[in-house]
Amino acid sequence: MDAKAEALAAAAAVDEARLWSRQMAMAEIGATEKGGVNRAALSDEDRRARRLMVEWAGDLGFEVATDGIANLYIRLPGRQADAAPVVTGSHLDSQPRGGRFDGAYGVVGGFEALEAIARAGVETERPIDLVAWTNEEGGRFQPGAMGSAVFAGVLSLEDQLGLVDLQGVTLEDALAETLASTPGLEQRPFGHPFAAYVEAHIEQGPRLENAGTTIGAVTGIQGLYWYTVEVRGEEAHAGTTPLKARKDALKAAAHMVHALGGLMADETDTTRFTVGRFECHPGSPATVPSRVLFTIDFRHPDPAVIARIKPNIEPVCKVNAQGCAVSIRPTIDNAPLQFDPAVIDMVEGYAARLGHSVMRMPSGAGHDAGHINHLCPTGMIFVPCERGVSHNEAENATPADLAAGARTLAACLVDLANQE
Repeated sequence: MDAKAEALAAAAAVDEARLWSRQMAMAEIGATEKGGVNRAALSDEDRRARRLMVEWAGDLGFEVATDGIANLYIRLPGRQADAAPVVTGSHLDSQPRGGRFDGAYGVVGGFEALEAIARAGVETERPIDLVAWTNEEGGRFQPGAMGSAVFAGVLSLEDQLGLVDLQGVTLEDALAETLASTPGLEQRPFGHPFAAYVEAHIEQGPRLENAGTTIGAVTGIQGLYWYTVEVRGEEAHAGTTPLKARKDALKAAAHMVHALGGLMADETDTTRFTVGRFECHPGSPATVPSRVLFTIDFRHPDPAVIARIKPNIEPVCKVNAQGCAVSIRPTIDNAPLQFDPAVIDMVEGYAARLGHSVMRMPSGAGHDAGHINHLCPTGMIFVPCERGVSHNEAENATPADLAAGARTLAACLVDLANQE
């Protein structure tokens, strides 16, 4: 068979029922009562998920490796054993009340693509790797997309080891326990060469479903900016302290959030602005709040809009401080990025050739692919999720759509792995 025929043969070997069965087996790990998952990075549940991947890989004779931040690699060998691999993957960790498909589909669907390629008897020139990146969600240790960021050299592992979760556990200790849970694996260096990278993912938005389209050929990722804002006032008695004499951190923070909403106002509904965490101390009904901590998540695809809004975030907070002290710490600063045009064309082309409806679209969410985009030609494949719901226990996708994404992925991986 020629390279294109091999790619289509691999796609045809994707088994919808097998993929769905594995997806549901993964969803049992950290399952919540409402049908979602709670699988925090480097937790017991995350370790169980990793061991399940290692077990599946062992059943098929695939090679397994890891690295210093516990990124997990599964390899389908190629004819050129030392050639840089073509890579797919995503993450296994979830939000505290997350869904069954966010991230996990990119890992389980990537595994299905590898199995389909092997079962189709296709041997590529380059190896094909599947990677489960560590701590993409950032729910337990911030920032998110940490495994891919450390791999790509965007973050230093040493600088992350002292991070502490809400229970006082350091990342260093959680990482050591996770690495020990899969002993004897080959240790790979950070930044080892990739020939190309394609990540499959549920869309996490409603565009594909609303358009009745099965595959999204992702063109890039919009800009993502996170801030932590700390407001410090003064504790006082709620019954005796006059309002004009107070330094109420909660009221000041509320004014800041309202004013930020005005700054982010957008008639086109393109800007994304979220305050996802809001902590008030000391938390007593009879005490004027002395300290508030809240987060800002700001996203937009247009650099011009970002250049207008970003410099005004801190001034807007300070002008609404109402006598309180305010400090603002950026935690993520990711500019908009574009994926490789040839990979976008390939995703679009194979999706159409396989009979799937397809559209080009940007990603509103951040992904590990954003960091890998700086290292090699990169792209993403989106499939619909019901009502666009994600980061929610109600997150859902159909077996047919997941299989369509895996077929498109398998074809792209084979084509890329047979290129010079």
